[in-house]
Amino acid sequence: MDFDALLLLSFGGPEGPEQVRPFLENVTRGRDIPPERLDEVAEHYLHFGGVSPINGINRALIQRLRELTDLPVYFGNRNWEPYLEDTVAAMRDNGIRRAAVFATSAWGGYSGCAQYQEDIARARAAVGPGAPELVKLRQYFDHPLLIRMFADAIADAAATLPAALRAKARLVFTAHSIPLRAASRCGPDLYARQVGYTSALVAAAAGYPDYDQVWQSRSGPPQVPWLEPDVSEHLSALAQRGTEAVIVCPVGFVADHIEVVWDLDTELKAQAQGLGVAFARAGTPNSQLRFAELVLDLVDELRDGRKPSRVPGPVPVPGYGQSSNGAPCTVDC
Repeated sequence: MDFDALLLLSFGGPEGPEQVRPFLENVTRGRDIPPERLDEVAEHYLHFGGVSPINGINRALIQRLRELTDLPVYFGNRNWEPYLEDTVAAMRDNGIRRAAVFATSAWGGYSGCAQYQEDIARARAAVGPGAPELVKLRQYFDHPLLIRMFADAIADAAATLPAALRAKARLVFTAHSIPLRAASRCGPDLYARQVGYTSALVAAAAGYPDYDQVWQSRSGPPQVPWLEPDVSEHLSALAQRGTEAVIVCPVGFVADHIEVVWDLDTELKAQAQGLGVAFARAGTPNSQLRFAELVLDLVDELRDGRKPSRVPGPVPVPGYGQSSNGAPCTVDC
């Protein structure tokens, strides 16, 4: 399969205070989110001047890609400018016939994979005749470069802790929680199993035989059950057990979304300080050269028809990781 372009497809984010509320309304349209909840989340963005880090990070990653490939690289978002529909129209006008699509989510499941497929179908339908074929690249939660980036980030984070606490720091992996009713929408506990599998791979690569897997950034009514335990509640439990230091790895995020810079770097860090727990947060791939190399490796898998690059994993946390027949946790969503 050959391509004449590459499209980076992402979530989107506001780039000024006046854009925050319209952006949040786009994100939550049809979900019956109370206005006061939107006001609360808006304050998180306004804390950073109304600018989400995500668009800037994606543009930096695109620049990396342009330095590594001769393919034209396009940028489209689900929830904010540049909107995917406008990008696909520009691709049609530029004569693009088939493009590989890299989504900034490593996971299967609905919001991380299937919804991006819906975005692609909607954009092509909006553009109409002449819209380029858009081929979404596979989930990459077990790609060797992703595992190495997170393992190295854990080592870098550990180095920021007081020397006397580094060896005893507890490693905690966190990812965005989802409602339990959505957990098996694209396969039995697919998202949770993939996150758990990646955590096991990264922990092994980083040299941590023991670690915790938790969740963060839940929203919606409290009576609706989501994946647990919550990272904040888990931190309190660790402090009660005498844990003196934690390394938090946001393994569920490939870039510094607002959920990373607010929920972890702001709220969770302040909580740790109040509990007397030394805190270090591992970085995300963001716009690293290795992340651009990962993207192009996924393109080459399809272009060359070769076997996917995967890390064979250790035995993961029970209930996660590989399926009962030993196959990786993948599904064509």
